[in-house]
Amino acid sequence: MAETKGAIAPLSRASLRDRVYGMLQEAIVAGELVPGARLLDQELAARFGVSRTPVREALQRLEDKGLVESAPGAYTRVAPLDAREARDAFPVVAALHGLAARLAHGRVTESHRMRMREANRAFSLALRKRDASAAIRADDAFHDVLIEASENAEIKRTLERLMPRVRRLEYAQFGLLGRRESVEEHDHILAACRQGTAQALQGLVEQNWLSLGKLLIRSFKETDDANLSA
Repeated sequence: MAETKGAIAPLSRASLRDRVYGMLQEAIVAGELVPGARLLDQELAARFGVSRTPVREALQRLEDKGLVESAPGAYTRVAPLDAREARDAFPVVAALHGLAARLAHGRVTESHRMRMREANRAFSLALRKRDASAAIRADDAFHDVLIEASENAEIKRTLERLMPRVRRLEYAQFGLLGRRESVEEHDHILAACRQGTAQALQGLVEQNWLSLGKLLIRSFKETDDANLSA
């Protein structure tokens, strides 16, 4: 059976395909299903209490997202982590979030800013506690406000495809990331929402994501160097 760090709760009912997909994606992104773990549809179906069909459909969707890989007749497994993925993904993610911010400029209300402030406070607290799940949820909540305010469904759809891979990399290297500066970057983004130009807001948001990408690439290199010297 696939190697896990934690149990996957049995599935109760309705919307089986989407629920199985969501639960498997969450387990992979958070590292509960570790890179390289074999994914056996029969055993996953038994664990979820469903037939093999929704599991197979979920695994195919996850393969399309780059979270699962397979070789016909050989294996289906959690895709390995790769520093190259960070180098490839983060410029695209940064550009999309930056575009969302530019489109959102002028549409961000005080209610939006309040949600962003609350998310940043939760983000800061989670970082102090070294709580990866809470920090990533709060970071998503902060940036989701600008995506919502952009009113661009295509940006949202594209980011929904890319962000699970990005967040998976972040979960894997969270212990090595010094993200305190990101709280201040969020404060600058908030200030630009109110007083800055659309171009300034776009630049700040892009830099926030590019900074995270650089940290991840550096942390992967440090991990590789440590493994080589062990």
